[in-house]
Amino acid sequence: AAGTVPRRRPPPSDMGRGLTLLLLPLALLAAPAQGEGGTAVADEVQIEVLHLPETCSPKSKKGDLLNAHYDGFLASNGSKFYCSRTQNEGHPKWFVLGVGQVIKGLDTAMMNMCPGEKRKVTIPPSLAYGQQGYAQLKIPPNATLIFEIELYAVNKGPRSVEAFKQIDKDGDKKLSELEISQYLKEEFARDGKKRHPSAHDEILADIFKKNDRDGDGFISAKEYNVYQHDEL
Repeated sequence: AAGTVPRRRPPPSDMGRGLTLLLLPLALLAAPAQGEGGTAVADEVQIEVLHLPETCSPKSKKGDLLNAHYDGFLASNGSKFYCSRTQNEGHPKWFVLGVGQVIKGLDTAMMNMCPGEKRKVTIPPSLAYGQQGYAQLKIPPNATLIFEIELYAVNKGPRSVEAFKQIDKDGDKKLSELEISQYLKEEFARDGKKRHPSAHDEILADIFKKNDRDGDGFISAKEYNVYQHDEL
């Protein structure tokens, strides 16, 4: 779809509801910052809080699964280059915070944010698309970006310690094909969506293809890449 920046194959749209595809990577306006060249990044993200709800809990942190809408503008002329409301039938975006699924500036800008909060953030080129820009979104080189963000939900991320333990029924700190298969069945039943009978096997095979790096038939905690620093 126009306006997205695919770095990996996007998941089906039901990723956000039940975390059904919790082990599959997401793709959302993500690209590595260009032009860093090994030099220290002195620039910082500027954050303006437009609305702060009375109840601010839980605050977002690295590894959380966020649901948000946001618009992106070029600071130079105010032109809009991205609008999440025009993507995916207008549904808010789901992504894991702080793990590179969005540009670095957005990962920083949405930390310690609470559900219902609105922010206007200014992101320097070094934390966005750098010296190369991004032609598909009509972002020129060395562009400062402005995003207006509305955060709807903060959930425990799909690669959190809690999620790992939920799947790891026997507690051996590795996920077997049977354990993940059972988890998928539970999530399919929970969200109630109709799927082709082959969907389960295809998703299960894709999960192991992407995550079982040593090919031993299990997904270890390291391969699962838990985003929190908690010990399993």
